[in-house]
Amino acid sequence: MSKKKRREIPRFRTPIVETHCHLDYLDGEELDAALTKSSEVGVEKIITIAVSPGNLDTVRELANRHASVWGTQGIHPHEAEHYNEDVDSRIRGALDDSRLLAVGEIGLDYFYDHADRAVQRHVFEQQLQIAADMQLPVVIHTREADDDTRAILANFSGQLSRKGVIHSFTSGMALAQFCLAEGFMLGFNGIATFNRADNVRDVIAATPPEQALLETDAPYLTPVPYRGRPNAPFYLPFIAEQVADTMQLDVEELLQQVYRNSHQLFFGNA
Repeated sequence: MSKKKRREIPRFRTPIVETHCHLDYLDGEELDAALTKSSEVGVEKIITIAVSPGNLDTVRELANRHASVWGTQGIHPHEAEHYNEDVDSRIRGALDDSRLLAVGEIGLDYFYDHADRAVQRHVFEQQLQIAADMQLPVVIHTREADDDTRAILANFSGQLSRKGVIHSFTSGMALAQFCLAEGFMLGFNGIATFNRADNVRDVIAATPPEQALLETDAPYLTPVPYRGRPNAPFYLPFIAEQVADTMQLDVEELLQQVYRNSHQLFFGNA
């Protein structure tokens, strides 16, 4: 029996900004080929995200090598125990580079607990201070840590002139409502297409379109109908379709708004 043919990737008139992926982690596609295919389906800009001391320089190099790629600088909560004064200084120095747009990926992860929770909180606060000092947005990871994430953001939100995004949002509605009220954006990815992700779709439905962003988190979280393959920015159109459907918007209308959101947050213009 032949396998069911998967849908072709849809093309839309409005360009898309990939606000969160990890290009240095991509498998199954050569980087140049992935960038070309992403451009062909309307992905205009790609933001690749730093997560550890070991890939800060790699992200910066990718952002400066490819015209469609920008980057961030930050230490993921999994790597929090590797954060020190030298890493702090490296991040601050690198963020003078105009190709690096935000402080991230930072935050708390109490699901895996790869780093001590007190250390995670301290490192999260240290990096929020960098963003406040440099007037840059933040890219936040939070998992099973809603209360502490809210408490820390409540202390820093007033200092963050550019706010930021809670990426790959899978937390509770209470945290979503708090973050939206504080002016943060929420990032949605392939999880929105998963059968058992009603909780995420509930948050999407409650999110004002002007506070939503699209991302893949590639090479993870590949959307339906390509589950089982490595994710890549060129699958963003499937995510756009699902988010638009959940918000009860025309997909072009959603994409136009999200394009403005992406530019406003990361590039300082709409």
